[in-house]
Amino acid sequence: MQGTTYINVNGSLLDLSVPRVMGILNVTPDSFYAASRMQTEEQIARRVEQIRDEGAEIIDIGAYSSRPGAADVPPAEEMERLRQGLGIVRREWPEAIVSVDTFRADVARMCVEEYGVAIVNDISGGEMDDRMFPTIAQLHVPYVLMHMQGTPQDMQKAPRYGSVVEEVMQYFAKRVQQLRDLGVADIVLDPGFGFGKTLLHNYELLAHLDDFRIFGLPLLVGVSRKSMVYRLLGTTPAEALNGTTVLHTICLMKGANILRVHDVRQAVEARKIITTMNETME
Repeated sequence: MQGTTYINVNGSLLDLSVPRVMGILNVTPDSFYAASRMQTEEQIARRVEQIRDEGAEIIDIGAYSSRPGAADVPPAEEMERLRQGLGIVRREWPEAIVSVDTFRADVARMCVEEYGVAIVNDISGGEMDDRMFPTIAQLHVPYVLMHMQGTPQDMQKAPRYGSVVEEVMQYFAKRVQQLRDLGVADIVLDPGFGFGKTLLHNYELLAHLDDFRIFGLPLLVGVSRKSMVYRLLGTTPAEALNGTTVLHTICLMKGANILRVHDVRQAVEARKIITTMNETME
Protein backbone atom coordinates (compact mmCIF):
# COMPACT_ATOMS: atom_id res chain seq x y z
CA MET A 1 0.00 0.00 0.00
CA GLN A 2 1.34 3.44 -0.94
CA GLY A 3 0.98 5.54 2.19
CA THR A 4 2.09 8.71 3.89
CA THR A 5 5.69 9.70 3.17
CA TYR A 6 5.66 13.16 4.77
CA ILE A 7 5.27 14.39 8.32
CA ASN A 8 4.88 18.00 9.40
CA VAL A 9 7.75 19.05 11.66
CA ASN A 10 7.63 22.63 12.94
CA GLY A 11 5.71 23.77 9.88
CA SER A 12 7.92 22.07 7.28
CA LEU A 13 7.33 18.76 5.54
CA LEU A 14 9.91 16.06 6.22
CA ASP A 15 10.03 13.58 3.34
CA LEU A 16 10.26 10.03 4.69
CA SER A 17 10.30 8.34 1.29
CA VAL A 18 14.05 8.72 1.83
CA PRO A 19 14.80 6.88 5.10
CA ARG A 20 15.92 9.13 7.95
CA VAL A 21 18.34 8.47 10.78
CA MET A 22 17.38 9.45 14.33
CA GLY A 23 20.34 9.75 16.69
CA ILE A 24 19.80 8.80 20.33
CA LEU A 25 20.69 11.32 23.03
CA ASN A 26 20.23 9.74 26.46
CA VAL A 27 20.43 12.23 29.33
CA THR A 28 20.17 9.40 31.85
CA PRO A 29 22.54 7.64 34.24
CA ASP A 30 21.21 4.13 33.59
CA SER A 31 20.50 3.40 29.91
CA PHE A 32 21.23 -0.22 28.95
CA TYR A 33 24.13 0.78 26.67
CA ALA A 34 26.61 2.45 28.99
CA ALA A 35 28.39 4.40 26.25
CA SER A 36 25.15 6.22 25.40
CA ARG A 37 24.71 7.82 28.84
CA MET A 38 25.29 11.57 28.66
CA GLN A 39 24.95 13.67 31.81
CA THR A 40 27.39 16.57 31.93
CA GLU A 41 27.04 19.63 29.71
CA GLU A 42 30.28 18.73 27.93
CA GLN A 43 29.13 15.14 27.24
CA ILE A 44 25.75 16.27 25.92
CA ALA A 45 27.25 18.96 23.67
CA ARG A 46 29.79 16.50 22.29
CA ARG A 47 27.07 13.94 21.56
CA VAL A 48 24.90 16.52 19.79
CA GLU A 49 27.87 17.50 17.63
CA GLN A 50 28.56 13.85 16.82
CA ILE A 51 24.94 13.15 15.84
CA ARG A 52 24.93 16.21 13.58
CA ASP A 53 28.35 15.61 12.00
CA GLU A 54 27.68 11.94 11.26
CA GLY A 55 24.55 12.74 9.27
CA ALA A 56 21.41 12.18 11.35
CA GLU A 57 18.37 14.30 10.53
CA ILE A 58 16.64 13.89 13.91
CA ILE A 59 17.78 13.90 17.55
CA ASP A 60 15.76 11.75 19.94
CA ILE A 61 16.29 12.92 23.51
CA GLY A 62 15.24 10.80 26.45
CA ALA A 63 15.54 11.22 30.21
CA TYR A 64 13.78 8.06 31.41
CA SER A 65 15.55 4.76 30.86
CA SER A 66 13.17 2.17 29.42
CA ARG A 67 15.53 -0.76 29.73
CA PRO A 68 13.93 -3.87 31.31
CA GLY A 69 13.62 -3.43 35.06
CA ALA A 70 14.66 0.22 35.01
CA ALA A 71 13.88 2.29 38.09
CA ASP A 72 11.00 4.74 37.85
CA VAL A 73 12.00 8.39 37.42
CA PRO A 74 9.73 11.07 38.96
CA PRO A 75 8.23 13.54 36.45
CA ALA A 76 10.06 16.52 37.97
CA GLU A 77 13.42 14.77 37.57
CA GLU A 78 12.63 13.76 33.99
CA MET A 79 11.74 17.38 33.19
CA GLU A 80 14.89 18.72 34.85
CA ARG A 81 17.11 16.38 32.83
CA LEU A 82 15.30 17.29 29.62
CA ARG A 83 15.55 21.03 30.24
CA GLN A 84 19.30 20.70 30.62
CA GLY A 85 19.64 18.56 27.50
CA LEU A 86 17.27 20.54 25.31
CA GLY A 87 18.89 23.81 26.29
CA ILE A 88 22.22 22.47 25.02
CA VAL A 89 20.67 21.01 21.84
CA ARG A 90 19.07 24.34 21.00
CA ARG A 91 22.33 26.18 21.64
CA GLU A 92 24.53 23.80 19.64
CA TRP A 93 22.13 22.92 16.80
CA PRO A 94 19.19 25.35 16.82
CA GLU A 95 17.71 24.15 13.53
CA ALA A 96 17.69 20.45 14.52
CA ILE A 97 14.54 18.38 14.31
CA VAL A 98 14.15 17.10 17.87
CA SER A 99 12.04 14.23 19.14
CA VAL A 100 11.36 13.65 22.84
CA ASP A 101 11.19 10.10 24.15
CA THR A 102 8.57 10.26 26.92
CA PHE A 103 5.29 8.60 27.89
CA ARG A 104 4.14 11.53 30.05
CA ALA A 105 1.78 14.12 28.57
CA ASP A 106 2.97 16.98 30.80
CA VAL A 107 6.59 16.28 29.88
CA ALA A 108 5.72 16.19 26.18
CA ARG A 109 3.86 19.51 26.46
CA MET A 110 6.77 21.18 28.24
CA CYS A 111 9.25 20.03 25.60
CA VAL A 112 7.09 21.16 22.68
CA GLU A 113 5.95 24.49 24.13
CA GLU A 114 9.21 25.57 25.79
CA TYR A 115 11.84 24.11 23.44
CA GLY A 116 10.12 23.65 20.09
CA VAL A 117 10.42 19.87 20.11
CA ALA A 118 8.90 18.62 16.85
CA ILE A 119 8.00 14.95 17.52
CA VAL A 120 6.77 12.98 20.55
CA ASN A 121 8.05 9.41 20.77
CA ASP A 122 5.93 7.43 23.27
CA ILE A 123 7.05 3.91 24.19
CA SER A 124 3.67 3.20 25.80
CA GLY A 125 1.38 4.16 22.91
CA GLY A 126 -0.63 6.31 25.30
CA GLU A 127 -1.20 3.41 27.70
CA MET A 128 0.80 4.87 30.62
CA ASP A 129 -0.81 8.32 30.56
CA ASP A 130 -4.40 8.63 29.36
CA ARG A 131 -3.85 12.35 28.72
CA MET A 132 -1.23 11.71 26.05
CA PHE A 133 -3.52 11.32 23.02
CA PRO A 134 -5.57 14.50 23.73
CA THR A 135 -2.32 16.37 24.43
CA ILE A 136 -0.82 15.32 21.10
CA ALA A 137 -4.01 16.45 19.36
CA GLN A 138 -3.70 19.87 21.03
CA LEU A 139 0.01 20.23 20.29
CA HIS A 140 -0.34 19.28 16.59
CA VAL A 141 2.95 17.39 16.48
CA PRO A 142 3.81 14.03 14.89
CA TYR A 143 3.42 11.11 17.28
CA VAL A 144 5.43 7.89 17.32
CA LEU A 145 3.00 5.17 18.41
CA MET A 146 4.96 2.24 19.82
CA HIS A 147 3.73 -1.15 20.96
CA MET A 148 4.78 -2.42 24.38
CA GLN A 149 3.37 -5.29 26.41
CA GLY A 150 3.49 -4.28 30.09
CA THR A 151 5.75 -1.56 31.48
CA PRO A 152 9.53 -1.12 31.51
CA GLN A 153 9.51 -2.55 35.03
CA ASP A 154 7.80 -5.84 34.08
CA MET A 155 7.70 -6.12 30.28
CA GLN A 156 10.34 -8.84 29.98
CA LYS A 157 9.17 -11.10 32.83
CA ALA A 158 6.90 -13.34 30.75
CA PRO A 159 5.75 -11.83 27.43
CA ARG A 160 3.10 -13.98 25.73
CA TYR A 161 1.21 -13.75 22.46
CA GLY A 162 -1.03 -15.99 20.42
CA SER A 163 0.50 -14.37 17.35
CA VAL A 164 2.79 -11.44 18.02
CA VAL A 165 2.36 -10.01 14.50
CA GLU A 166 -1.44 -10.21 14.59
CA GLU A 167 -1.69 -8.74 18.08
CA VAL A 168 0.61 -5.82 17.30
CA MET A 169 -1.38 -5.21 14.10
CA GLN A 170 -4.65 -5.20 16.06
CA TYR A 171 -3.15 -2.85 18.64
CA PHE A 172 -2.10 -0.39 15.95
CA ALA A 173 -5.48 -0.53 14.22
CA LYS A 174 -7.26 0.38 17.46
CA ARG A 175 -4.85 3.08 18.61
CA VAL A 176 -4.50 4.72 15.18
CA GLN A 177 -8.28 5.05 14.98
CA GLN A 178 -8.37 6.66 18.44
CA LEU A 179 -5.74 9.17 17.34
CA ARG A 180 -7.54 9.88 14.08
CA ASP A 181 -10.80 10.48 15.95
CA LEU A 182 -8.99 13.16 17.98
CA GLY A 183 -7.67 14.79 14.81
CA VAL A 184 -4.02 13.70 15.02
CA ALA A 185 -2.65 14.01 11.49
CA ASP A 186 0.90 12.65 11.63
CA ILE A 187 1.39 9.17 13.08
CA VAL A 188 4.52 7.00 12.89
CA LEU A 189 4.36 3.32 13.86
CA ASP A 190 7.03 1.53 15.92
CA PRO A 191 6.55 -2.24 16.52
CA GLY A 192 8.53 -1.94 19.75
CA PHE A 193 11.38 -4.39 19.32
CA GLY A 194 12.49 -5.57 22.76
CA PHE A 195 9.50 -4.13 24.60
CA GLY A 196 7.55 -7.05 26.03
CA LYS A 197 8.85 -9.52 23.44
CA THR A 198 11.02 -12.61 23.59
CA LEU A 199 13.97 -13.08 21.26
CA LEU A 200 11.80 -15.10 18.85
CA HIS A 201 8.97 -12.57 19.04
CA ASN A 202 11.42 -9.89 17.91
CA TYR A 203 12.60 -11.91 14.92
CA GLU A 204 9.04 -12.82 13.95
CA LEU A 205 8.19 -9.10 13.91
CA LEU A 206 11.32 -8.41 11.88
CA ALA A 207 10.39 -11.07 9.34
CA HIS A 208 6.97 -9.45 8.89
CA LEU A 209 8.03 -5.79 9.20
CA ASP A 210 6.94 -4.99 5.66
CA ASP A 211 3.42 -6.24 6.51
CA PHE A 212 2.96 -3.13 8.66
CA ARG A 213 3.04 -0.99 5.52
CA ILE A 214 -0.62 -1.94 5.11
CA PHE A 215 -1.43 0.96 7.46
CA GLY A 216 0.00 3.44 4.99
CA LEU A 217 1.99 5.11 7.77
CA PRO A 218 5.73 5.65 8.24
CA LEU A 219 7.61 2.98 10.18
CA LEU A 220 10.23 3.66 12.84
CA VAL A 221 12.46 0.87 14.11
CA GLY A 222 14.60 0.80 17.22
CA VAL A 223 16.86 -2.24 17.23
CA SER A 224 20.18 -0.56 18.00
CA ARG A 225 22.43 -2.71 20.23
CA LYS A 226 19.40 -4.41 21.78
CA SER A 227 19.24 -7.86 23.33
CA MET A 228 17.83 -9.35 20.11
CA VAL A 229 21.36 -8.79 18.78
CA TYR A 230 23.69 -9.50 21.66
CA ARG A 231 21.79 -12.37 23.27
CA LEU A 232 21.44 -14.14 19.96
CA LEU A 233 25.15 -13.72 19.27
CA GLY A 234 26.34 -14.31 22.83
CA THR A 235 27.98 -10.90 23.19
CA THR A 236 27.19 -7.60 24.96
CA PRO A 237 25.61 -4.26 24.00
CA ALA A 238 29.13 -2.87 23.56
CA GLU A 239 29.91 -5.60 21.00
CA ALA A 240 26.61 -5.39 19.12
CA LEU A 241 27.41 -2.85 16.41
CA ASN A 242 27.94 -5.34 13.59
CA GLY A 243 24.72 -7.19 14.34
CA THR A 244 22.89 -3.88 14.65
CA THR A 245 24.03 -2.81 11.20
CA VAL A 246 22.82 -6.12 9.77
CA LEU A 247 19.40 -5.50 11.33
CA HIS A 248 19.31 -1.92 10.07
CA THR A 249 20.00 -3.17 6.55
CA ILE A 250 17.17 -5.71 6.79
CA CYS A 251 14.79 -3.08 8.17
CA LEU A 252 15.59 -0.67 5.35
CA MET A 253 14.98 -3.40 2.78
CA LYS A 254 11.60 -4.06 4.42
CA GLY A 255 10.52 -0.45 4.23
CA ALA A 256 11.63 1.25 7.46
CA ASN A 257 11.38 5.04 7.19
CA ILE A 258 13.26 6.02 10.36
CA LEU A 259 16.13 4.22 12.09
CA ARG A 260 16.56 5.14 15.77
CA VAL A 261 20.25 4.50 16.44
CA HIS A 262 23.19 4.88 18.77
CA ASP A 263 25.73 4.70 15.93
CA VAL A 264 24.80 7.32 13.39
CA ARG A 265 27.66 7.01 10.89
CA GLN A 266 27.16 3.29 10.38
CA ALA A 267 23.39 3.68 9.96
CA VAL A 268 23.91 6.48 7.42
CA GLU A 269 26.29 4.23 5.49
CA ALA A 270 23.76 1.36 5.48
CA ARG A 271 21.11 3.78 4.21
CA LYS A 272 23.36 5.00 1.42
CA ILE A 273 24.02 1.46 0.24
CA ILE A 274 20.34 0.45 0.26
CA THR A 275 19.18 3.72 -1.30
CA THR A 276 21.73 3.39 -4.11
CA MET A 277 20.65 -0.18 -4.76
CA ASN A 278 17.00 0.82 -4.84
CA GLU A 279 17.70 3.62 -7.30
CA THR A 280 19.07 1.12 -9.81
CA MET A 281 15.73 -0.73 -9.71
CA GLU A 282 13.60 2.31 -10.58
